[in-house]
Amino acid sequence: MKRFGSLRGSKKHKDPNRSTERRQSEPHGLFASGLSSSPSTPTQVAKQHTFPLESYKHEPERLENRIYASSSPPDTGQRYCPSSFQSVARPPAASPTHYASPRTAALAAAPGPAEAGMLEKFELEEEAEDSESGVYMRFMRSHKCYDIVPTSSKLVVFDTTLQVKKAFFALVANGVRAAPLWESKKQSFVGMLTITDFINILHRYYKSPMVQIYELEEHKIETWRELYLQETFKPLVNISPDASLFDAVYSLIKNKIHRLPVIDPISGNALYILTHKRILKFLQLFMSDMPKPAFMKQNLDALGIGTYHNIAFIHPDTPIIKALNVFVERRVSALPVVDESGKVVDIYSKFDVINLAAEKTYNNLDITVTQALQHRSQYFEGVVKCSKLEILETIVDRIVRAEVHRLVVVNEADSIVGIISLSDILQALILTPAGAKQKEAEAE
Repeated sequence: MKRFGSLRGSKKHKDPNRSTERRQSEPHGLFASGLSSSPSTPTQVAKQHTFPLESYKHEPERLENRIYASSSPPDTGQRYCPSSFQSVARPPAASPTHYASPRTAALAAAPGPAEAGMLEKFELEEEAEDSESGVYMRFMRSHKCYDIVPTSSKLVVFDTTLQVKKAFFALVANGVRAAPLWESKKQSFVGMLTITDFINILHRYYKSPMVQIYELEEHKIETWRELYLQETFKPLVNISPDASLFDAVYSLIKNKIHRLPVIDPISGNALYILTHKRILKFLQLFMSDMPKPAFMKQNLDALGIGTYHNIAFIHPDTPIIKALNVFVERRVSALPVVDESGKVVDIYSKFDVINLAAEKTYNNLDITVTQALQHRSQYFEGVVKCSKLEILETIVDRIVRAEVHRLVVVNEADSIVGIISLSDILQALILTPAGAKQKEAEAE
């Protein structure tokens, strides 16, 4: 496997006159390829400009610089408060020829499939504009995706001609959960390779213990995509660095995806991969400085946030192959492990499955979940739980501090009641208030 490019370095101080030049010269990440001569960076793409160059001359100051690089505030009795975001002007964007309304010019910030349904989204935005419950939505609207990109991060890119097995080994070696896929023929990004693909391959081709899975050993990524997608190829859902974080949340939840690549519309470079976890952590940093909506003091039972019916779970002695079947059939990202008494004792997530590749034990999927989870016993701190009677503010703080993707809702006996995920929380904080406001207006 060859690697091209380099890890992202520290960002330089912004110069408005050089912002376009910087964007075009940022090939962030490692590039894995099975070709003897492949592009060193995907900047060769001949793309139509989604934005005029003028729109790149107004870059927002990095939020982390405003917070951490600033000196102590003057002794005025006031503290830094991002409430000024309520009056922040929207980033300039050219009105696309598809729409006549100036408001819909912001559609240009969400190229490709993310444009679908954006008009509906803007209606929700406007309805929550003056509502206290929409404070988090306004915060997300006032910050761009570029604000959330870390100063230094790693991005791995795979060429579609790379062998599937090597790709998954590369995910493990680099400590990442997903990678954009680059197709040299099209000179563009065509999709994402995630742990879900690894699970689907094992689920489809595993037959019995110690029998080599030929499809995993020999297939290339492009071959797997052709077999799995079977002519149902969809364009890669992505977002521009100049799109708002509200656009990102809307796209993640509307498309039911967990990872949203940030791709520069001019250079074609992939800059970062946005997740629910990263976005919620960013928002939570500023919650104490914003007005607190009333719903933050309501409990989960009153708000109805989470899933409480037909919960998928497994037992400690469940074979791994059966757990993978549940992942595929129920389309869930984690399975609580419940003992004979009904008590939640562990959780088996999709991320744990990649350890089968790390330990090269994917040829024996008849081992139990308990055996498969032994590798993490040294650092696993237990299942992060909550109660339906806890308020949303507590839930947000706990899930962010624990750095997990979901909380298991339990009762007094520690038996499973439901699951609350990051997407459930973002929906409640950002999208639901707007929708509720819209319904009230329609009722009037």
